[in-house]
Amino acid sequence: MRKRTTRWSERAFVAEGAEVVRTALDAGILPEALYVAAEGGHGADEAAAQAEAAGVRVYELAPGVLAKVADTVTPQPVMAVFSMLDVDLASVGGGRLVVVVDDVRDPGNAGTVLRTADAAGAGAVVFCGGSVDPYNPKTVRSSAGSLFHVPIVVEADTEAALAGLADLGYRRLGTAARDGEDYATVDWSVPTALVLGNEAAGLRPDLDLDGSVAIPMAGRAESLNVGMACAVLCFEALRQCRARGGPTAPPVTGGVRSEAVRRPTMP
Repeated sequence: MRKRTTRWSERAFVAEGAEVVRTALDAGILPEALYVAAEGGHGADEAAAQAEAAGVRVYELAPGVLAKVADTVTPQPVMAVFSMLDVDLASVGGGRLVVVVDDVRDPGNAGTVLRTADAAGAGAVVFCGGSVDPYNPKTVRSSAGSLFHVPIVVEADTEAALAGLADLGYRRLGTAARDGEDYATVDWSVPTALVLGNEAAGLRPDLDLDGSVAIPMAGRAESLNVGMACAVLCFEALRQCRARGGPTAPPVTGGVRSEAVRRPTMP
């Protein structure tokens, strides 16, 4: 839970909470194992029963054990270990909108971006550069289960990710505090990669982008939180899609989520 290097060497991560675990189970994504606190409660018994019925190994922990390993001060009574879900960039083609985060460091912001992208029907979220690990426990919690719905790509090289998205036919629009095109006048029906930058510094000026988009401000605030900006822009894209009578969410192509379900469990 605490070490990114260990998560990636094992290709596994921990999700906390009955609702998050049940979201995964409802999506057909089975954990390698599920651990339940002795005291139960907060949906623990229901999550354990659902997991057990699906063939998942369920372990009841002795009193106090879960509190010692949990990532929160007041831990949830359920934890589950999942195989990582990220997919190759080439498998995200076909959607109208992809969200890219470059050097977004705060795990809560990253979780909000995942939740927003899921709610707005984005085709994928791409984590680039120095962005937080999408499997960070706080990111997993903040995503409220959307981690199990929207395809995730992890690409260390931002330029490589942007070049790959261009090859897939995506227009690459970066967010700007000012001097970008008004987001309400952008035609979001064009397959677009929406690129969000660092919370404090924004996007690097040397990125290879096709344009920039801004949210006009009526008050004195300089900019919006990255999660809030993502929500405004993604839901404008969804609004335009609905106005044209299009689907509210793009079809998942290339077996993206089913591939995650088929990952072998760890011995």
